Amino acid sequence: MASRLSVVVPVYNVERYLQECLDSIAAQTFGAFECVMVDDGSTDGSAAIAEAFAAGDPRFRLVRQENKGLGAARNTGCRHLGPDSEYLAFVDSDDTLPPGAYELMIRTLDETGSDFATGNALRLRTSGYSPSHAHRKPFRETRLKTHVTEIPSLVTDRTAWNKVYRRSFFEAAGVHYPEGILYEDAPVSVPHHFLATSVDVLSEPVYHWRVREDGEVSITQRKTDPRGLVDRVRSMELVREWLLARPEPKFREYLRSYDENSLVEEIPMFFWSVPDGDRAYREAYRQHVGRLLRAIGPEQIGALNSQLRLKYRLTLANRMDAFVALQRVHRVVRNRRQLLRGTARGAAAQQAPGKTAPAGG
Repeated sequence: MASRLSVVVPVYNVERYLQECLDSIAAQTFGAFECVMVDDGSTDGSAAIAEAFAAGDPRFRLVRQENKGLGAARNTGCRHLGPDSEYLAFVDSDDTLPPGAYELMIRTLDETGSDFATGNALRLRTSGYSPSHAHRKPFRETRLKTHVTEIPSLVTDRTAWNKVYRRSFFEAAGVHYPEGILYEDAPVSVPHHFLATSVDVLSEPVYHWRVREDGEVSITQRKTDPRGLVDRVRSMELVREWLLARPEPKFREYLRSYDENSLVEEIPMFFWSVPDGDRAYREAYRQHVGRLLRAIGPEQIGALNSQLRLKYRLTLANRMDAFVALQRVHRVVRNRRQLLRGTARGAAAQQAPGKTAPAGG
């Protein structure tokens, strides 16, 4: 059977999860695929698991390289694809897919002719599945043959692994994963959204995104590690640099839209970590976020609400003590609001028809 789909799986020290990941790919109801596993210099038993899997299923192949990071491993996988596949997908080696994921996305692309399909995700824990908050807004409903200009929240659809690309589109775009940084997805996924003629957005979950538990936490989950902040800012800057380099006038408006999202949604994620971070984290925030804010410019910052304007002005003025004090106040206010909402929901549930309060309260 000819391979219509190529799947790239970077592998690095995931022996605990790799078998489950590969089993979920092998179990896809769309069977006409090849899977290129890239061992990125694993030091545990991951490579042996991948090698055994390739020996038992001819659709799987193993490529080895010295450790270069996730972006480099994805790029290596793309260089080792078979010549004839129409579609391309990526899977992280600690995650899984529901059985019908690729059948759904490829059937949709065959019908619409869109450049890629992108779908919802669930968080995967030992206790089961739950909705992914990061994917909630752009995947609220299925929309075929659409575009980021029609659904602006698609600018937050930055992950590599919830998509099936038309391979001709992916290769013509010429956008490669940056190497040596975390958050390498956005500098590829965001440009693809802007370049696409049309995209198919699917509300059905097509991916199970694992939450590392039992003390096994990735650097992207360590909220006060300066490297995570530095690399995330660099990821945003790479998207900006790509948009600035495009000659078409419409990309100036795309840049403005992207900057607005960065100011309103992405940079504020750092705010909650600054009070808990040490001196190195706060200095990384001041230096790198400050550089990004100066690049975006005062006009867009001035158009924000008063709270955001104040925090950004404190950042640019190097008044980190005042910033931390303000953020701590906002944290207390936020926690009180959440407590009040929770109390109100509990009271409403008890008063709802057919509900009775538990005994012994």
